[in-house]
Parts: sequence; structure tokens; C-alpha cells
Amino acid sequence: MSEVTVLLSREKRFLVLLGIICLALVGGALYMQVVLQEMPCPLCILQRYALLFIALFAFIGAAMPGRRSLTVFEALVVVSAIGGAVAAGNHVYVLANPSVSCGVDVLQPFVDGLPLANAWPLVFQVGGFCTTAYPPVLGLSLAQWALVAFVLTIVLVPLGVLRNRRNG
Repeated sequence: MSEVTVLLSREKRFLVLLGIICLALVGGALYMQVVLQEMPCPLCILQRYALLFIALFAFIGAAMPGRRSLTVFEALVVVSAIGGAVAAGNHVYVLANPSVSCGVDVLQPFVDGLPLANAWPLVFQVGGFCTTAYPPVLGLSLAQWALVAFVLTIVLVPLGVLRNRRNG
């Protein structure tokens, strides 16, 4: 195996791991919704979409044969993570400032009107308010954890690409 092949293989393994982590986060959110009855707000649903897009692009990228196509999907992963970070950052702000509305009246019809909300309402329909503060997990709110995950993705994916491509 050439060094370039080994480095691309490392990138692809990272993408598969990232996709699995994103699916696990969505699974955790569904557990909290169904079992703990913690209903998702519009910003929560937008974060789910971002996580699913990251997972989808990561898995497709890992299946790509060449460096160029892999890079395209890694860029789509980062763009999805930026969208997720915007939603999570807004959610963190709303939780820190409960008097600020997350725009339930504005966002809810939009989010509930997306195609997946009709196909899988349990997963993608709004059922709660962004100002609802659920118990923290290890000291952070779910929105804060999501923001950490999105920022790590935004930073680590390009760093991995740069490290692997510089060496190859």
C-alpha cells in the first residue's frame, strides 16, 4: 500500500467514526424524546437535520474512491456542521436568555413543513419550546453539547485533511 492510500484510508475511517457518532447523538435525542418525554424544539430538530447530513456526507465520503471526491464530501460535512453550530449556538443563547424567543411561531411551521417531518413525524416534528431547560448532562445542556460536537467537527475535519494531505 502506498502512503497516500494509507492516509486516505485514515481519513475514511475517521469519517465512518464521525458518521456513527452523529447517528448515536440522534439516537440519544430520540431516547430523551420518547423515553424521558423531553420534546424537541425547532432548533433541536434543525440540529438533528445537521447531524444526519453530517453522517450522510461522512458515509458517502468514506465510500468515495478518489481524493477529490472525498474532499468534496468532507467540505459538505463541514458546511453541515456550520449549519448545526448556528442552530446550536442560537439555542444556547436562547437558554441563557429565556426572555428571548427561539421563534417557535416563525420556525415551527417551516421545520414541520420539511419533507422528513411528514415522513417521520416522531423524529422531525416540533413538540417543545426552545426555552425549556432540561436537566444538564455532565454539567452542560444538550444545546451546549451539540455546539461542542459541531465545533469539533468544523475544526477536526479540515485539520485531518490538512495533516493527511501534507504528508501525502
